[in-house]
Amino acid sequence: MSSPRRTQFFLIFATILLSTIGFGVCIPVLPLYAQQFQASNFENGLLTGIFSLMVVIGSPLWGRLSDRVGRRPVLLISILGSALGYFIMGHGHSLAMLFVGRIIDGASGGNVSCAQAYIADITKPEERSRAMGMIGAAFGLGFVIGPALGGYLAGIDPSAPFYAVGVLCLLNALFVYTSLPESLGPEKRGQHREKQPLSTVLAHADAPLYLSTASCYLVNLIAFAIMTQVFSLFANHRFGMNERQVGHVMAVIGLVGVLMQGVVVRRLLPILGEVKMARTGFVCLLFAFSLFPLVGHDWRLYALSCFVAMGNALVQPTLNGIASQSVSARWQGSAMGFMQSAGSMGRFLGATVGGWLLTFDEGLPHYGRTPFWVAAALMVFTLAIGIRLRQPVMREVSVSTVPPVA
Repeated sequence: MSSPRRTQFFLIFATILLSTIGFGVCIPVLPLYAQQFQASNFENGLLTGIFSLMVVIGSPLWGRLSDRVGRRPVLLISILGSALGYFIMGHGHSLAMLFVGRIIDGASGGNVSCAQAYIADITKPEERSRAMGMIGAAFGLGFVIGPALGGYLAGIDPSAPFYAVGVLCLLNALFVYTSLPESLGPEKRGQHREKQPLSTVLAHADAPLYLSTASCYLVNLIAFAIMTQVFSLFANHRFGMNERQVGHVMAVIGLVGVLMQGVVVRRLLPILGEVKMARTGFVCLLFAFSLFPLVGHDWRLYALSCFVAMGNALVQPTLNGIASQSVSARWQGSAMGFMQSAGSMGRFLGATVGGWLLTFDEGLPHYGRTPFWVAAALMVFTLAIGIRLRQPVMREVSVSTVPPVA
C-alpha cells in the first residue's frame, strides 16, 4: 500500500475512533443519568432510541449529499452538530433538554456512512471487507476507551461525560479540517436527484443480496440494541453495579472486539469468507443473550460479554463488506447511508422496545430476563435470514492476491 493511502486509512481510522469514544461514553452513563430526571424505563429507552431514529432520517440525505459535494464537508458538518448536541445534554437540567440534545446529535449523524463511503472510494471491491474490519477495529477501540472514560467521569460529575464528548467532537472536526484530504474528485461526484435513496441503490446493485444483507443487519442490531439499552439498568438492579463498573464490562466488550476485528477477522476472512463469518457471529450472540439473565456478577458475566464482542466483531464488518461489494462504485455513499439507516432503525427499535420490555420485569427477581430472551429470539430469526446469504459475485481476485489493509 502506498504511503498516501496509508495516511488516508490512518486519518479515517482516527476520525471514527474519536466519534466512537464519544458515543461509547454515553453507554454506561445515559440510562442512569436520565433516571435522575425521573425517566421511566420506556422513556429511558426512547431517549436512547431517538438518537438512532434521527440518524435514520438524516443518514441517507448525508450519504447522497456526500456523493454530490464530497465526503470531507459532510464529515465536518455532522461532527460539529454532534458537538452541539452533547453540550446541550451536559448543560440541560431536565429530561426535555436531554431529548433535545439527543435529537440534534442524531440528526447530525452522517459521519459513519461518510467514513464507510470514504473507505470504499480508496479501495478495490475485493478489499472492502478487510477495510470495513479496520473501521470495526476503530469502533472496538472507541468502545474500550469510551465506556471506561464515561464511567470514570460520571463519578466526578454526572454531566462531565457529555462536556468531555463535546470537546472530543470539536477536536475531531479540527482534525478532519486540517488533515483529511477529499477522497471523491469532482469528476466522480454523482448528479442524481432521485428522492428515494433505496430505489437508487437497488437500481445499481445486486438487489436480492443487498436487501438480504440489510435485513440481517437490521434484525441483528435490534437484538444488540436491546442488550445495550437494558444492560446498565439490569446490572445496577441485579448486582448493584455503578456507572464505573458497567463501563468496565463494556470496555471488556470493546477490547475483545478490537482483538477480533484487528487480528482474527483479517486472518479468517480469506479462509471462511464473509457469509460463514457472519453466521458464526449470529450464533455467538444467540448464546450470550440466552444466558445473560442466568448468571451472577462473576467471571461468567465477563465471559458472556466476550461472546457478545466476538459475535459483533464477526457480523458488522462482514455484512458491511457484502453490502458494499453488491453496489456499483459510484453509489457507495448512498449504499452505506442506507445501511447505516437500517442499523439506526434497528438501534431505535431495540432501545425503545428494550426499555418497554424491562417494565414487565419490574419488582420481579428475574429483572432483565424478558428483554434478553427476546433479543435471543431475534437472533434465531437473524440466523434464519443469514442462511440464505451468498458470497458476493464481485470478488474478482483470489484470496492469495488480496493485500493487507493496514
